[in-house]
Amino acid sequence: MLKYIKHTLGVAEEAKDAWYRHWVELGFESVNTNLVRSGKAGRFCFGDTPTLADICLVPQVFNAQRFNIDVARYPAIAKVFDSCMALPAFQQAEPKAQPDAE
Repeated sequence: MLKYIKHTLGVAEEAKDAWYRHWVELGFESVNTNLVRSGKAGRFCFGDTPTLADICLVPQVFNAQRFNIDVARYPAIAKVFDSCMALPAFQQAEPKAQPDAE
């Protein structure tokens, strides 16, 4: 999507990044609020065992970090992310653990 916005639509890099940050921040505000309000969150999104929700959230946090979004502004998300990243399976799946794709 970001390549399409930049290359096909000709949007400048700065504008593309601002657009992306806007939508990530809007989404994170909603997710963070829902994690707090639901009363179901524990160490992870739904209790103390990772679920598909956690598996989907973690890559979004890495994307947010890539675009310099301060995840600390979303404490419930940051807590879940930290809990996930304490587990070997998440550590092995994180971007820096992946071989460079050529």
